[in-house]
Amino acid sequence: MPSVPGRTSVRGRTHGLDHGKESRDGSEGHVSVNKKIDIVTCETGRDPDARPNSVFRRSTGVGAAVRMATQDFSLVRPHHRELPLRVGTRGSPLALVQTRFFLHLLTTFCPVLRGMSVFEEHAIRTTGDRVQDRPLADIGGKGLFAKEIHEALADRRIDFAVHSLKDLETELPPGIVLACTLKREDSRDALILGPGCGEPDPAAPFDCLPAGALIGTSSVRRQAQLLHARPDLIIASIRGNVQTRLDKVAFGECAASLLAMAGLRRLGLAEKASVVLDPDAMVPSACQGIVGITVRESDIELREMLAAIEDPVAKAVSNAERAMLAELDGSCRTPIGGHARMLPNGDLHLTGLVARADGSFLLKRAVHGAAADAVRIGANLGASLRADCPRDVFG
Repeated sequence: MPSVPGRTSVRGRTHGLDHGKESRDGSEGHVSVNKKIDIVTCETGRDPDARPNSVFRRSTGVGAAVRMATQDFSLVRPHHRELPLRVGTRGSPLALVQTRFFLHLLTTFCPVLRGMSVFEEHAIRTTGDRVQDRPLADIGGKGLFAKEIHEALADRRIDFAVHSLKDLETELPPGIVLACTLKREDSRDALILGPGCGEPDPAAPFDCLPAGALIGTSSVRRQAQLLHARPDLIIASIRGNVQTRLDKVAFGECAASLLAMAGLRRLGLAEKASVVLDPDAMVPSACQGIVGITVRESDIELREMLAAIEDPVAKAVSNAERAMLAELDGSCRTPIGGHARMLPNGDLHLTGLVARADGSFLLKRAVHGAAADAVRIGANLGASLRADCPRDVFG
């Protein structure tokens, strides 16, 4: 295979690392290196054709998450790639943390990639990032945090992209597919209280908010559920990254706010949560806490590699939640919540919610069934909710 200046050609093998010859391309400072590497062997110390040991020591942190994510995988066929692999992501601190965790997971699955210049990060500013002076619902359209990333993928400026799956539209552009979902972080919302609030009671978490308090959130889903429980509250739209929103509460710009617990945990800020809300009290956004990886549909080799690190539980619950969303087909102004979880018997339990933004109407239902039927369960629940909602909810 011809070498390309500035990139490394990689040919997959099932064993070892075999360095080819260096060849200069004639321009000073550019060296192309053909390397044969193992991209399919997990670090098990055993025959790569054997299944890895499914027993891992229990622990916490990134290492534990990586071990759990790589317990079960199938060997992919040998293949070759040019390096570096270019990964696209938003440029926020949370997006970069999620991207680097994903890359760490890949190098754990393929240990021979460690120490090589394998990945190249591309931070991409999206429409949702650029427009900070208006609520997301006022910007309009879907995929506000993904459109420019999709374009970079379609144009082959990047090889794959890392997303918070809750920000990814259910119908992707032609030629782009969701190739992998990673193990779910905490899916719940967290209530962030300012100094003027009372002591929170987890059994009645909103009682600690003062009468008529100003609550900062840009989420119509959170707004609707708050106002349904506490119609006296006043909602103010606040935008920005996690730290910006924490600062607005700390500096008294609003009495309280709500954030995804997953983001707080990933950024090492879990202690900022005054109370973590039970999904029954605040139904999370569909796919909250799940990281999804998109690739070009035609890139079969990358799809095979990413499928090997996919978390089966995350795949099942996200399939149900996204199928429900697709059936509801609400606009960015429609408050919708969806939360699936696995039951002890292996069945999937799905809760769905649709509401008016002012909280004057709220419909919540739950169903369960076999995890293998996740898409059907989600679609049926979505159709049921849509059929029993007033028309103006989806206007």
